[in-house]
Amino acid sequence: MAELPEIRIGTAEREEAIALLGEHFSAGRLSLVEFDDRVALATQAVTRADLVPLFSDLPSAPSFLHTPAAGNVATDLLTLVPFALVALVIMIAVRHPIAILLSFVILFMVVRRGLRLMRDSGTG
Repeated sequence: MAELPEIRIGTAEREEAIALLGEHFSAGRLSLVEFDDRVALATQAVTRADLVPLFSDLPSAPSFLHTPAAGNVATDLLTLVPFALVALVIMIAVRHPIAILLSFVILFMVVRRGLRLMRDSGTG
């Protein structure tokens, strides 16, 4: 959800932004004029996108503006390896047609999930 800038914000989000601006002001990162200007803009903000410019040159922003960190694709794919190995073992050890069919279904699901992870992360 955090990646959708057009999402409307409420009083709680405005107050969080103003409190964080206050912390930046007390840390000396903002002058009094900058702080006043940004607080005025924060109180008028309607969407998340309205708040983004207020924090673009500051080291931190309100938590609801952070985009979720992308997972490590290699780690995600490694979690699928046991399932693929189980499917291969079933296919090799049990030569029953149903077991082989089930193994192919498991392998298909693992490969599909891996491809989706790679596509979503932009590496595939």
